[in-house]
Amino acid sequence: MSVIYILLAISIVVAVGFFVAFIIAVKSGQYDDSYTPSVRMLFEDELVKEKSDNSILTKKD
Repeated sequence: MSVIYILLAISIVVAVGFFVAFIIAVKSGQYDDSYTPSVRMLFEDELVKEKSDNSILTKKD
């Protein structure tokens, strides 16, 4: 039974270590995307379809 407590303690220490490493990597800019903004102008824009305005009804005289 004591082995379970030791493994639980070790797993919590490892999890906290990975969490701290992740926070440090995020704060240092490791996950900032510097490539996409430079090539964004090369991508074609999606065509925007105009919405037909059905709310305005016109009467024909």
